[in-house]
Amino acid sequence: MTAGEKLKDKPGYEHLNEPLHMLVEAEFPEVIINSCLDHAVAILENLLKPVDESLDHYKKQQLRELAILNGTLREESPSMSPSMSPSMSPFNNAGMKCAETGR
Repeated sequence: MTAGEKLKDKPGYEHLNEPLHMLVEAEFPEVIINSCLDHAVAILENLLKPVDESLDHYKKQQLRELAILNGTLREESPSMSPSMSPSMSPFNNAGMKCAETGR
């Protein structure tokens, strides 16, 4: 049994009973929302495509950021793409904010 299966009947985790989905909310003028939403959809569709692990730059960047947070980062290996700097990660973009859900 996975952690998600253990939580799915607990308060605040009702969404685990639903098919995989994403909720995007914004409070900006419609023209800005449409532009940003188109960009977000393109990023998400790209992230959802299966990729060989050796080519998964987003996963490498996430693992690197996790190692930094844990204080376990070792010198970058040659296989780590130097072009994938923290500023390029879609998960570390100052322009993208997470919505507070109250859960």
